Amino acid sequence: MQEQLSFLLENYFDHTHFKPRQGIPLPDELFVRDWEEYIKDIPQHGFLASLQQRLIQLNFPVREGMSQNSNYRSAARKGAETSAMPEATGVRLEEPGNIEVYLYQTLAGGIPVMQIGNRSDFETLVRVFAHRNEPVLIPPSMGACMIKGYNNWDRVKKYKEKWHSANGHKENPDLLWQLEFEKMKSQTEFYRDTFLILSDKEYSNVPAEMLGISGERWRRLSLDIRREHEATHYCTLRFWNSARNHLLDELIADYMGLAAATGSYRAHWFLCFMGLEDYPVYRTGGRLANYLKDKELSGRAFEKLKFYIYNAACNLEIFSDKYAPCFYQGEGKYQMLLAMSKMNLVELASENMEKKLLENGLEAFLGEEVR
Repeated sequence: MQEQLSFLLENYFDHTHFKPRQGIPLPDELFVRDWEEYIKDIPQHGFLASLQQRLIQLNFPVREGMSQNSNYRSAARKGAETSAMPEATGVRLEEPGNIEVYLYQTLAGGIPVMQIGNRSDFETLVRVFAHRNEPVLIPPSMGACMIKGYNNWDRVKKYKEKWHSANGHKENPDLLWQLEFEKMKSQTEFYRDTFLILSDKEYSNVPAEMLGISGERWRRLSLDIRREHEATHYCTLRFWNSARNHLLDELIADYMGLAAATGSYRAHWFLCFMGLEDYPVYRTGGRLANYLKDKELSGRAFEKLKFYIYNAACNLEIFSDKYAPCFYQGEGKYQMLLAMSKMNLVELASENMEKKLLENGLEAFLGEEVR
């Protein structure tokens, strides 16, 4: 059983290049400047007309086998022009006018957000950008996706045009450009983007009735939780070079999402998201299943897993409320994120959780608040 649950001891966050709080928020990455241009263009030309010129995968439909199509691969991998490709008939969306694109400020700088009002369109765009235009199944409990390391050929094109403007007069410019292109490929900040795709449906497919609040309020809170949850993944990626589909990452991101949306951490809400609102009973369809797809757990191991998740959630609520509002607002949220990122899920579920969190920098931050 211990071997089956060994993944709960994992922590992939690299604190070698620790970001001191004085440097937070981080400066925007280079892609933000280009997305500001995209965002300004959308109101005049529309979502698809504006972004099909920039994000090449939008020129192809979602279709079985599309990722293996030679023209698609040429476009996605080499930035080839799509206008003469018979397969490039464009992605089909039901309500492209119900998509909002904007920049969201995070502790790690601004990040572009595609906020999708139509569930079918959300699933389509996740398939386009996360699954290479393949019609994969998107779980109902999934309402957001962070696209990281996206090769933006529009930015490569701009880089090339700027380089030719400055170097086109030189002898053998094509050869020189190939040398420059190889140099550019090693500097991923010049062409790789990160952005978020968000649905505005209920968070984790949890109905408002389960939480005892109105449907309208829950839809508003759901968007706030979801956006901050994904923003947290972006922060851990920039701060500590990791953002994974892992239970530890999800626990931390949901903590930050709930704190941002509601001003507190609610263990019961998190357990509802996971499908454990009636712990130890697991509700089929809860988000927990999304993080166990590559795991083979015995019945005993699954019971122990639920125990760890339940305890970690309860520990976080007790700890945060004890020192509220320190870790629900301002600088304290970053300090809490940092402290949690130095632990694993078993430690967060342990009786020594408070002591470990305080030792991870929170005691120094709290000063005389510690009691």
